[in-house]
Amino acid sequence: MRKVITISREFGAGGGEIGNKVAKALNYEYYDKELILKTARESNVDVESLLKWDEKVPMNFGFSQSLFDFYNKPLSEKLFDAQQQIIKIVAEKGNCVIVGRNANTILKEYDHALHVFVHADPYWRLKRMANKMPDAAEAKVSEQIRTIDKMRRKYCTYYTHTEFGVADYYDISFNTSKLGIDVCVEIICSLAKQ
Repeated sequence: MRKVITISREFGAGGGEIGNKVAKALNYEYYDKELILKTARESNVDVESLLKWDEKVPMNFGFSQSLFDFYNKPLSEKLFDAQQQIIKIVAEKGNCVIVGRNANTILKEYDHALHVFVHADPYWRLKRMANKMPDAAEAKVSEQIRTIDKMRRKYCTYYTHTEFGVADYYDISFNTSKLGIDVCVEIICSLAKQ
């Protein structure tokens, strides 16, 4: 049985929603950016001091900062190192789903991990995110999707020396615009139980 599932995703493809549903279905813990930073604090990793190393990262990083702003701010090497440490702590406990944070690369040596990449057609992502942000103009949503995807690619390349979304770094890839969220959840749960 896979005890750790990592989910990397294009913005708007539904990776977070899939991760949350998989965690509930398997009765696993669910970790994303906010919960990883919360776990860092609970594990006595001095996140506040780490954040001070990089003036471009605000002190409220990860809790009240919007997702859009997050990808426009560079992380310090120290913060990435702390995130790696926390992801490994979480993975050692097992029975968890970790969304984002390049966990697939950080945990590439873990035998009981399933590394998933979630993507979707651009128009499908645009419609999905426009529904989630009804007050935002469609052009603004489209711009944010492109910006966040670009920043995720840069972040991945810079910190892990791998390529975001390239099949070599994942066990399986899902196109949610073709399969739908719930089918992806079912398949991931089935694979995790093998």
